[in-house]
Amino acid sequence: MTGKDFQDYIGGLTEIKGEDGTVTQKIANMKNFRRVKDKLKVLARSQPEHKYMLVTGLKELGAVVAVTGDGNNDVPALNKADVGFSMGIAGTDVCRNASSIVLTNDDFCSVIVAIKYGRNIYDNVRKFL
Repeated sequence: MTGKDFQDYIGGLTEIKGEDGTVTQKIANMKNFRRVKDKLKVLARSQPEHKYMLVTGLKELGAVVAVTGDGNNDVPALNKADVGFSMGIAGTDVCRNASSIVLTNDDFCSVIVAIKYGRNIYDNVRKFL
């Protein structure tokens, strides 16, 4: 699905003001988002705001979201996600600062290695405590 088609289908983002003055963004058409989320495999020709919409929708549904990025335009999605992976070589300083984990060799397979090490550390800390 292209990014433009994705945005048109879900209706984009809407802003909701809370009683305390805070502004939260939500998916305009969650019914359509639920339909497309399980079938969506590739978001082609997408803009950074499309990635942000995808992360926002998944977080609204209670999913744990991880995002990869390498440029300044990926920072909002990296901040919104539970875990942000940035590229250490090709990534910008702003992107690296916004992410939770910096991949030093810019290889996507490093994400899998990081998850394995993270789970191992988590299990060992849990056993200790």
